[in-house]
This record gives sequence, C-alpha cells and structure tokens, in this order.
Amino acid sequence: MQSVACPSCGAEVVFRSPALPVRVCDYCRTLIVRYSQSAQGMGEAAVLPFDVSPVQIGTEGHCFDQPFQIIGRVRWGWDDGAWNEWLMLMADGSHGWLGEAMGQFMALREVELSGSLAQVIRRLMNGTPVKLGESGNIAGQPYEVADVRTAQCLGCEGELPFTAPAGWQALSVDFRNRDGRCASFQKDRHGPSLYVGHYVTLASLQPRNLRSLPGWSLHPHVA
Repeated sequence: MQSVACPSCGAEVVFRSPALPVRVCDYCRTLIVRYSQSAQGMGEAAVLPFDVSPVQIGTEGHCFDQPFQIIGRVRWGWDDGAWNEWLMLMADGSHGWLGEAMGQFMALREVELSGSLAQVIRRLMNGTPVKLGESGNIAGQPYEVADVRTAQCLGCEGELPFTAPAGWQALSVDFRNRDGRCASFQKDRHGPSLYVGHYVTLASLQPRNLRSLPGWSLHPHVA
C-alpha cells in the first residue's frame, strides 16, 4: 500500500493496489492521479446516488480461484436504469470487475483486443452498429449479443485504473452464451476494451464485509 496526501484537502489517501493510478479522496471526493513522485487532483467525482447493493468498498470474497477485495466502483446509468462495476483487487495483484445489475452478477477480466477477433467485435471497434442476437467467438467460445446501450458515468469511488468523471459516456455491449459465460465490450474516450468471464451468484463468491441492509440476508432461508 502507498499513502499520499490529497492535493485538495490534505487528507491521507491510501492506494492498496500498486498498479492503479487513480483514487477518489474519501473526504472531499477529489479525483487523484498519482505519478512516481507526486499526486495531482483532476477535478471532483460526483456524489454517488443511493442504491441498495450489499457490496461495498472493502467487501472480500473468492473469485477466479483466488481471494479478492473490492477497492473501487463505477456506477453507470442509461435511460432505463443503472448498474455497478466493482473493481476487485485479486490476491496475485491483478484486477477483475464484478458487474452488478438488478441483483445479477458478472465476474469479468480484461482480455487483449488482438489476434483473430470475431467479426462482431471488429465491427464494434470500427464504430459499426450491431444487433441483438448476432453471434461470434470470443476467447474460443461462442457468444451472442445480449444487450447494447450507451451509458454515462453517474459517479465513482475508491481506486480505479482510469479517471471516471460524471457524464463520461461509453458504448456497452454485453454478450452471453449457453454455458454461463459472459463477455462485455466497451468503447469510450480511452478506446475499446473487452472483458470475459462468467455469471456468478453473490453467495458463490463467499463474501465477507457486506453492507447491512434492513430486511435482507445473503441466505434468506436463515432466520
């Protein structure tokens, strides 16, 4: 872990991951970008709107065959709703994302956009629209387009691999296959990116340090 002083309020800001350049100050919400010998404020992150997720910064669990800790979040919105993308710091120092929408979860890790890519991915990279149900192989597995939307960032917190100002827009395309695998393509001001993983249940992650929600239990059959 590394500690820096917030350039705006002077509070101590802790980076848990040595690889991530961005951290939101917990006190004044300044977006802090760290460099080798300094840290710079890059504006203020929007206050996150209320939601009822049991996941929070500091939640721990087990995914991709190793322990993880939640260290960051981006909340995205579109005309019909919103979803969370939780950043997982894995035990080996790598990162993954836990997507959460309407009580469903996807565990995803970024893969390189190189080599032999499905035609549907190449079209998305070139800005060509795709339709629901279109198919293609991703990371050696068959997928279909399940959702296409343009979303905007509603807010962020914790540590992140990029700055995420409110209003930042991105094209988001979700893929799924019949074996429980999923993939997500995103294209924004940083360029295109592709994430591959699988659907999970919250219970299967063996979570600890969940947020307490009145009337909710991870195991509803337990009184």
